[in-house]
Amino acid sequence: MIRRHIVFHGRVQGVGFRYRSAMMANELGLTGWVRNQCDGTVEMEVQGKSLLISRLIHELKNDRYIEITDMECEALPVKEHEVRFRTSY
Repeated sequence: MIRRHIVFHGRVQGVGFRYRSAMMANELGLTGWVRNQCDGTVEMEVQGKSLLISRLIHELKNDRYIEITDMECEALPVKEHEVRFRTSY
C-alpha cells in the first residue's frame, strides 16, 4: 500500500479529469481525492496498490480528451482509515 501526491499539467481542466479519476479510482478500490487548482493544474492524492495507481494514471493518459504533458509526484505516508476516493472543489 502506497500513497502519492500528484500534480498533473496539460489539458486537464474542463475535460472530465476529476470525474474520470474518481470513477476509475473507486472501481479500482483506490482512495484519496482530486481537485482543480487555480493555475490550471489538477492535484491528486491517491492511495492503494502501486500497480493499481499505475493503471489509473495509464488510463488517464490514454483518455481521448485529457492531455497530460507533465506530472509532479511525491510519496506520502499512508492514511490508514481512508475509505473512498472523492472529488474536492
